Amino acid sequence: MEEYFGNELVKKFEEMMENNDEFYFDTEELEDIIVYYLELGDFNYADNAVNYGLKLHPNSLDIKIKRLEILLEWEDYNTAKELIDELKGSSMENTDFMVCYAKYYSNLGNPRKAIDICKKALELQEEENFLHNFIADEYVNLGDPFNALKHYRKALKEDPTDEYSLENCMICFSDLNKSEEAIAFLNEYLDEFAYSETAWFEYGQFYFNRKNYEEAIKGYDYLLAINSSSVGVYANKAACYEALGQYQKAVEVYEEMLELEYTKAFTFYKIGLCYKAQKQSIMALNAFQRSLREDPQFYLAMMEQSYLYEEMGGMKEALHFAIEATQLNDSNLDYQKRLAFLLIDSGKFEESLSCLKKLVDAEPSRFYNWYAYSEVLMLLGEYEEAVTILNNAIKVHDRAELYYQLSNCYFNLRNPEKGTESLQKALSIDSSLATDMQKKYPFIKDEVKKVKAKVKKKNS
Repeated sequence: MEEYFGNELVKKFEEMMENNDEFYFDTEELEDIIVYYLELGDFNYADNAVNYGLKLHPNSLDIKIKRLEILLEWEDYNTAKELIDELKGSSMENTDFMVCYAKYYSNLGNPRKAIDICKKALELQEEENFLHNFIADEYVNLGDPFNALKHYRKALKEDPTDEYSLENCMICFSDLNKSEEAIAFLNEYLDEFAYSETAWFEYGQFYFNRKNYEEAIKGYDYLLAINSSSVGVYANKAACYEALGQYQKAVEVYEEMLELEYTKAFTFYKIGLCYKAQKQSIMALNAFQRSLREDPQFYLAMMEQSYLYEEMGGMKEALHFAIEATQLNDSNLDYQKRLAFLLIDSGKFEESLSCLKKLVDAEPSRFYNWYAYSEVLMLLGEYEEAVTILNNAIKVHDRAELYYQLSNCYFNLRNPEKGTESLQKALSIDSSLATDMQKKYPFIKDEVKKVKAKVKKKNS
């Protein structure tokens, strides 16, 4: 980072701008200043430097090419095209210009034209690693992993330490379903570059994705031998042990990982899941609590505590943590369902209504959301509101259960005509449910007999 904080040219340029002075910079100095801002992503300052540079050196092709880079970043393609047309005659042997020229067509969604320009640029024998990667990326955009792989491999040949090329080679092998070629390529690369962290990571991922977890662990172990501070690799290695059902070994790896981390909440949470899988509830609970001490708003650990307390019979605590977790992740429908269940289980019917309403609004196609919502309304004696909900539910689900509920509401509202009508509909759809429904709704017991008698009389 020293180059960014100790760039004397940039300091001089910025002081000049602040004081409205005019200093002389040669073209190379101005290029360095412009590149500095481009690498920082500060295109406004880069543009200021370009404009000042063209004021001092109006015919500088290199500064004009930097202006073209900025125009492409700003997606000002009309002005970019004008400048390309101006520069084409004099800059077709300038690699930077050719890259901008190719990028112009790439950004406009014309990868074939971009590839053609990059291939011409390769004849200049400069930036070959970059150009092969550019060409490969364009082949990816064309959905052509075969040709993309060829150029990623050429890029890697130009710079064997290029992690981008190596990673994308493996992606292309995967897209082409060439597993054997992929691992042969990787082993060949590792024979030559045995200390490549990226290669060992890809080795581990290759076998992890094929569920060969033992071999994946070998790859991760080699990587950790090279760089023991690769935090993410510990997580991958632990995931292998979890997939193998070796939860205690996974815990040991996570504990190694804790020593390297600044934010530990998720790792304690994973440790808790491992103990939970081993039916060690107290150890799991302790890990989830440590997770929450690290991050008091970590709702995953909260909800896991809720499940554990429920298993242990602590329904009050289970409800408490479910409420906390759901408040922090209000849009999670699974959380809303769980909270609704716990509230109903604890007799807090009125509090459950907000959860049930959210479920009905979010998932109207799920029958049991409506069924539960109307059931709770009836338990609260809110029969009129239940009728409204059930009439909406019937538009989506023409099911007997809803008509039985509707008939119960109408009878309780002393509207026997509509109650009987709903009950007749329910019985016509599924009379086998009548016995259970009479147990749930005693009000309709005598009415079922009457309706059945009427139907029998009519048929005879």
